Amino acid sequence: MALARRTLELVNIPSESGNEAQLAGYVEACVPLETAFSDGESVIFARREGKPLVLLAGHTDTVPAQENLPGRIEDGAVVGLGASDMKGGLAVMIELGRWAAEAELAYDLALLFFPREELGPAENPLPAVFAHTGLVDEAQLVICLEPTDNTLQLGCLGNLVARVVFHGKSAHSARPWLGVNAIRLAFDALRQALEAEPRDVEIDGLVFREVLSVTQLHAGIASNVVPARAEAIVNFRYAPDRTAQSAAGRIYELFGHDAEIVSNSPPAHVALRSPLVDRLRDVGEFEVQPKQAWTNVADFAARGLDAVNLGPGATRYAHAVDERVEIAELERTFDALQRFLAGM
Repeated sequence: MALARRTLELVNIPSESGNEAQLAGYVEACVPLETAFSDGESVIFARREGKPLVLLAGHTDTVPAQENLPGRIEDGAVVGLGASDMKGGLAVMIELGRWAAEAELAYDLALLFFPREELGPAENPLPAVFAHTGLVDEAQLVICLEPTDNTLQLGCLGNLVARVVFHGKSAHSARPWLGVNAIRLAFDALRQALEAEPRDVEIDGLVFREVLSVTQLHAGIASNVVPARAEAIVNFRYAPDRTAQSAAGRIYELFGHDAEIVSNSPPAHVALRSPLVDRLRDVGEFEVQPKQAWTNVADFAARGLDAVNLGPGATRYAHAVDERVEIAELERTFDALQRFLAGM
């Protein structure tokens, strides 16, 4: 039950994005490894003996609470805000760090805890970490303990957000022929995105589904005015066979170069040919799946590192009001990573 108690303690320390300081202090007090890097927000603990380096990474923040604090243990699970995404994963990292302080390891180990993951790319603290320490680039394998239902999820989709503005001409709604309705212009231009079929892309036997969605539409100033302006937000989750540049090119093909790329986070390559990934899969008997989303594995992959997602949390409970993580899944992740790091 040590993992369950650790997870519950983490859940009961509020750490909504931007307010992770208390949790960061708790982590620093719990992990008995040397602090290899700290910038006051992100911290890396490490045990170094000149062996190949494995880096475990996890974010300390959660989405806003939904009256799901404090947490509790019931029906074989830890229930509460962040339990699945991703305080169960953080508990596994902390307990592995405590074990690794005294154990015989086949690999060097580093643990990276960082904030503000839930806020998107503009708030991503990892570029600052990369800029101030070369330790991360030494990793032979990076494991992000995001919720994956204890499947080994490889690669990830890119995540592009674009703003498209449509300009018409305002008029009285009783005489609309005197104007040009910007909503009509938007619907005409957005139809191809709204009707676009998913594009399935197979990479090393894993099928990624590329999708394009219109996620926001804003227009109008009054109920009796034909709007002169409409603004749409388009989200493009693109497969790892595209680069960030080619994904932007696809948006320009659809909407012209007046489209504004608000953010564009590249995908991660599929690290299926890594000997360490093979070993991790075999040790834990993990099912291998494509990552049908964007995660921070892409930040590491952009530096040429092999990175995977593997965590005890259930994806169906991430960000849900009844968020939870099964105790058996916590133990499965911990046991598998312990065997992997010990070279069993």
